[in-house]
Amino acid sequence: MAQGSRARTSEGRKGHSPLSARDAAEAAREFISELNGREPAAMTSVEATDIDGWVVEFEVIEDRRIPSSADVLALYEVELDAGGELLGFRRTRRYLRGQTRDGGNGA
Repeated sequence: MAQGSRARTSEGRKGHSPLSARDAAEAAREFISELNGREPAAMTSVEATDIDGWVVEFEVIEDRRIPSSADVLALYEVELDAGGELLGFRRTRRYLRGQTRDGGNGA
């Protein structure tokens, strides 16, 4: 998840109302697909920033394996301003499916 709310200045697109959380999630999904060529598997969080923007996180399957429990997944963070413009895009974590955040086995 994001390391706290972002404090960048942003005006958004003139004449457009600020994005809803749902619209921000859809815009972020499109940016991930466009920038890394993979479809997100699941949205894990959407968080408003201090400046009416959004930080959205998605899980992406980066390497499909057999069995699927051995898939390599990544967590991507997309930061949008109030008008839906891309401010930041980063992969924050890579892990095996079933691995917990502390690095242990999910079982």
